[in-house]
Amino acid sequence: MAPRQVHLGGPMTTMSGKVCLVTGGTSGIGRETAARLAELGATVVVVGRDAERGRAAVKEIRRRAPSAEVDLLTADMSSLAEVRRLAAEVLEKYHRLDVLDNNAGVIMLKRQFTVDGYETMFAVNHLAPFLLTSLLRERLVGSAPARVITVSSNAHSSAKQIPWDELARGEPSYPLSKLANILFTVELAKRLTGTGVVANCLHPGLIRTQLGREVRGVAKLLVAAAKPFMGTVQTGAATPVYLASAPEAAEVTGGYFFRGKQIEPSSLARDPEAAARLWALSEELVA
Repeated sequence: MAPRQVHLGGPMTTMSGKVCLVTGGTSGIGRETAARLAELGATVVVVGRDAERGRAAVKEIRRRAPSAEVDLLTADMSSLAEVRRLAAEVLEKYHRLDVLDNNAGVIMLKRQFTVDGYETMFAVNHLAPFLLTSLLRERLVGSAPARVITVSSNAHSSAKQIPWDELARGEPSYPLSKLANILFTVELAKRLTGTGVVANCLHPGLIRTQLGREVRGVAKLLVAAAKPFMGTVQTGAATPVYLASAPEAAEVTGGYFFRGKQIEPSSLARDPEAAARLWALSEELVA
């Protein structure tokens, strides 16, 4: 597959009349993505776990885009019940949904479990966007042309095999959760064929954000030492904004993007059987 060049610095089509939902939109790449979509004229729904931080984000976005409609919804993405409540609120408040940006994510080194009994990183990074997208699918289809964007990572290439029997309750693995993002996107794109909804994912680059704030000890020191060499949130938000707004991005589905190009992820991330198996397993886990 030849890389597809995208012009991240070029003009974007207006997003006036479009409704964009950004999870993890209260800080980092999500916040910058939400702000730039608002500047393009979109109605932006910011989703965050903390209401106070969410209000601060909305205030900043409105400062940058005074005429934009910006809303805040709160949800703890580690809880499947909270994800369902969030979806119900979106369906009640918005009669259309043009862009769903699955941006929320966490990095954890120690194994912790959610209220549903799943390893937290796998639950937040994969099960939450899987369930939210599934619950909002018909609204997206009804709003077509529409787009689903999922933030993955090049860390996925470190995952060489999938421990299917322990995937949801085993040792925490950020690479596996990011691999799941790509496999989810591949299968979602297949299932959305003919609906007018495209699904793509991306690696935003190594960016200075609050992701990883949960880590402690030596890992925290390593993250701090690496920050001077990391990119800005503006750089990290460029690709999700492109995928949400550029006309040519509506012609691509099932793609993985990085730095202005559609590139190939790892061979495991391109395995259609793994994508179908993960989908079936995810359906069981969120049922």
